[in-house]
Amino acid sequence: MIIIFGPAGAGKTVQGKLLATAKNWQWLSAGQLLRDSNMPELSAIINNGDLVPTEAVNKVITEAFNQSSNMDHIVLDGFPRQSEEAEWLLEESSFVGHIIDAVILLEINKDEIIKRLSLRGRDDDTPRAIEERLEIYNQKMKPVVDYFVSKGIKLLKIDGVGSVEQIHQRIMEGLL
Repeated sequence: MIIIFGPAGAGKTVQGKLLATAKNWQWLSAGQLLRDSNMPELSAIINNGDLVPTEAVNKVITEAFNQSSNMDHIVLDGFPRQSEEAEWLLEESSFVGHIIDAVILLEINKDEIIKRLSLRGRDDDTPRAIEERLEIYNQKMKPVVDYFVSKGIKLLKIDGVGSVEQIHQRIMEGLL
């Protein structure tokens, strides 16, 4: 399993899909799974820019893992977001037969994030929600990368600024 990590707007979904397609792997997006869950209480949380409770996310991820257990490789984006979720993922992923091979960290500056999210046009991309997500990312999500590194998981820091193709090429070269 490869985890694509970075703030909202870094391109996790685009790059995750490209990587999955290039390698014939399965792409799983925690955000998309949550948005598709048809649970109004989760939609309200997401639209405010807040984090969905860990238990709800873990449940959605577990269901996705169970449905993808026949896949040799998974590209996971948007999860984990907190250290407790990272700990759970390490335990759960090996339980369902998926080992974390690497974490790809898409690095991108705040101005580029705001520009990208403003163009994306999703309902949950309001200026207030974007600021809230960036604050949460810096406080709660960035430490997850350090946790994975402390567990010996390979970290690939990828410059997330440039064309989609340039960023994809950097990822492919980093995975060699």
